[in-house]
Amino acid sequence: MRLRLAALLATVVGVFMLLTPGAALAETTPTPADNPIIKGANITVTLLDLNGGKGEPKPVPGVSLTVRQDSKTGTELGTQTTDSKGRVSIAIPGNGRFVVNLDPKTLPSGVKLSGKGETTKTVQVKLASSNFVQFQIGAVVVKDASFGSQVVDGTRDGLKRGLIIALAALGLSLIFGTTGLTNFAHGELITFGGIATYIFNRGMGFPVIIAGILAVVASAAFGYAQDRGLWRPLRNRGTGLIAMMIVSIGLALLMRSLFQYGFGGSTRTLTEYVTQPRNSYGPVDLSHKEVAIFAISIITIGVACVALMRTRLGKAMRAVSDNPALSASSGMRVDGVISSVWILGTALTGLAGVLLAVQDQVNFQMGFNQLLLVFAGVTLGGLGTIWGALIGSLIIGLMVELGPVFGVPASIKEVGALVVLILILLIRPQGILGKAQRIG
Repeated sequence: MRLRLAALLATVVGVFMLLTPGAALAETTPTPADNPIIKGANITVTLLDLNGGKGEPKPVPGVSLTVRQDSKTGTELGTQTTDSKGRVSIAIPGNGRFVVNLDPKTLPSGVKLSGKGETTKTVQVKLASSNFVQFQIGAVVVKDASFGSQVVDGTRDGLKRGLIIALAALGLSLIFGTTGLTNFAHGELITFGGIATYIFNRGMGFPVIIAGILAVVASAAFGYAQDRGLWRPLRNRGTGLIAMMIVSIGLALLMRSLFQYGFGGSTRTLTEYVTQPRNSYGPVDLSHKEVAIFAISIITIGVACVALMRTRLGKAMRAVSDNPALSASSGMRVDGVISSVWILGTALTGLAGVLLAVQDQVNFQMGFNQLLLVFAGVTLGGLGTIWGALIGSLIIGLMVELGPVFGVPASIKEVGALVVLILILLIRPQGILGKAQRIG
């Protein structure tokens, strides 16, 4: 037992040593040739045409800008024309008050300043270093959205979040159904998928799609190693479910600390699909990555549910879930089935982390922040039931994202999931589709 625990700890530490801060995981920074460092005090202006939020911002070259001292004489300090990147940098003598003038006659045809078309900006320089000035070009004036559009947007975001939660909830429900383990380290499995995607993408140079696939495979392998090295020995020793639950809490703390040490506390982004404009599909606006998230989630959940209902392995999983002792006495390899459950469950959870990394960003607490929602979805739908986990997760996702539409402060919108969790435990502990005998 000690050797197995030592081997598991060595494996975990070895995996997370890949996260040690270094050049491989550092954010890509522009080279000096792309972003020259200008010594001394200066005022830098970069002109970008936002084009109403449609597509990526484009630099505006050939525009003349002048910097003057804000004094009685108004001494001109320099005039420059924006380069191919839409940028100028004009030196100033030091601290003080300066005025930046843009010549509207030099704007390219069809390009106009946003808002009132202000061509003058006043800058108060307090530090003799780089100071940045921004002129709005092609920006869209945002008006208050109607109640109907807020409901549509909230429903879109709720279904998207609900599907990501559902992937993790399916993994949690599978593990609970076959082993009875309430795994509080499940949120860290989501984080594992997101950070693994970042490593394969930023650290090893793979495209995000390939990095995501490799992250799912790594998550499945990690789940198998976790079961063989920790949970199977504990089951063979007859460790109770309460004790195993406490072990999972300790494992969650260990993994989260390793994530923070290796990955760092900052939030990082992938190299692709960070910001994308939304296209209209009838009343709903969706970006390309949101369409991909919907498609991948729905297809994966559908395939997983059909496999659990129709395949031999799926029937074996349901048999072990209903009665492990009877399954073992009938000649079924229960440990092998449970290992398969861990592989499938952690793969689904890792995929949730991949999609969460693509949708938002990568942080060492990204899975921990979703753990309450996952538990709420599984509990609402019914512990140990596949369809219950799916339905409960979608309801939780919609409640969280539609809450601000109906007056819930956005900063505490996740509280609704906690309220649901408490109410369902008081009124119907087995959940919507669960059976009463599953509890306990």
